[in-house]
Amino acid sequence: MLDECQYQHEERVFVKDGQPFRKIESRVWKRALAKAGLDDFRWHDLRHTWASWHVMSGTSLHELMQLGGWRTFVMVLRYAHLSADHLQDAARRITHRPPPVPPPFSGRPRLRVVK
Repeated sequence: MLDECQYQHEERVFVKDGQPFRKIESRVWKRALAKAGLDDFRWHDLRHTWASWHVMSGTSLHELMQLGGWRTFVMVLRYAHLSADHLQDAARRITHRPPPVPPPFSGRPRLRVVK
């Protein structure tokens, strides 16, 4: 669904006929949730998911604050736990060590039978 909405508006993701949604009617929202098979899901959960995906993809918290329009850094800190990579990168800056390279994949995973 997100792919279908992409590039229809320069700032907003969810648009209809090129205009961003200003208000979601609960009747329409409930129908969409039922069609998607979702329970206990709020419109704001989409914003939280968006922000979480950003942090997990390497967006800094400062960048996220600007992208999401949060006024205080404290509000953005709730997403800090999603990526510890930034701490490793920060620590590596003074050691000048390249990031570790994972070993090459050597075929099928080996499974053990446990009784």
